Amino acid sequence: MVTLLLLAGGVAGFALLLRTPARAKLPPAKPQPVRTKVVELSPRDFPVLLRAQGVVRAREETTLSAQVSGRVLRVSERFDDGAFFAAGEVLVEVEDEDYRTAVAMAEARLRSAEAAYQLAQVSQRRNADMLKEKLLPEAEAQVTEASLGQARAEANVAAAQLERARRDLERTRVRAPFNGCVRRRTVGTGQLLGPGTSLGTIFSVDAAEVRLPVAGRDLVHLFPSGLSDGEPIRVELRDAVNRESSARWEGKVVRTEGALDENSLDLFVIVQVADPFGRTSGKPPLRPGQPVAGVLRGRVLTNVVALPRAAVRELDRVILVHREKRTLASRRIVPVWADEDHVVVDAGGLPPGHLLATTHLVYAPEGSAVEIIPEAVGGAEKPGQSTKGATP
Repeated sequence: MVTLLLLAGGVAGFALLLRTPARAKLPPAKPQPVRTKVVELSPRDFPVLLRAQGVVRAREETTLSAQVSGRVLRVSERFDDGAFFAAGEVLVEVEDEDYRTAVAMAEARLRSAEAAYQLAQVSQRRNADMLKEKLLPEAEAQVTEASLGQARAEANVAAAQLERARRDLERTRVRAPFNGCVRRRTVGTGQLLGPGTSLGTIFSVDAAEVRLPVAGRDLVHLFPSGLSDGEPIRVELRDAVNRESSARWEGKVVRTEGALDENSLDLFVIVQVADPFGRTSGKPPLRPGQPVAGVLRGRVLTNVVALPRAAVRELDRVILVHREKRTLASRRIVPVWADEDHVVVDAGGLPPGHLLATTHLVYAPEGSAVEIIPEAVGGAEKPGQSTKGATP
């Protein structure tokens, strides 16, 4: 009996030890607000800047050739690789003794032909008078008239031969067709030339050109009224190789190519830069073959909002914060322009009274409470102040 009582007491004690005391129920946790930085959605005007890269080329480049044959007598010191020359300057001289002789002979032939023509005129007048008095047969008068015409033609031929001889003499001095620079000289003193012999390659220095591609979708921002806009489009160029260079060159779009590129469907615009070698402006030279980066100034978008690109999610979605309620709202946007730093939308496409959340939010349910992270000013936080939108 005692044993049974002891066993029953042990079982009861063990059961008491296994019993878990009831815990008091805690109140539900209060949801934590989403913390984010914000910027103002301020409508303004936004200038469209199109960026493209190209290579500088000379506006005019040609191969200088000889027009007459002969031996090179002299080559100008300005006709050497990299040398500059002025329009009309003599670059190469060919021996001209034979051409001077040809001019003298042509002058003598012209004088002889003119004398024969004068004699034919005298004979024609005399025979015409004798024919009136019936002292000369009409057939002989006609022969005299024909002789006069032949003498006139021979005088004209002699005059033309003299003009050609003088042109050949002038061509013994090869002159520069424009203000330019020598890319490569291929002739030397004493060399025998023939008509068409290459003397060297030259290019103009009054202006240079750059061929820049513009995407088809961006043409409306560059040419709002079509490709025939009268006002030139300004372009700023900089060195694309040495990006630390502070050199800048100003150009303007002078024309566009007639067809789109078959592969990229881009339209190439031709930008012209005056005085590329800085001979009058003193700017650094802009040489043919130099890669450059260009910024084309397109139209100005009015009443738009420039959103920081980092704040745009999924290409066309933004997170807004109600200014008064401090709650989140997701919205889809329709961009009218975008660049490396901004996505530009029409101001009418965004609801009023909202701020733009710029912090990357992993979890942002619609209508969530928001705690705005204040802007840091001078190393300290300025409470209640939101970050203003960046300008391009």
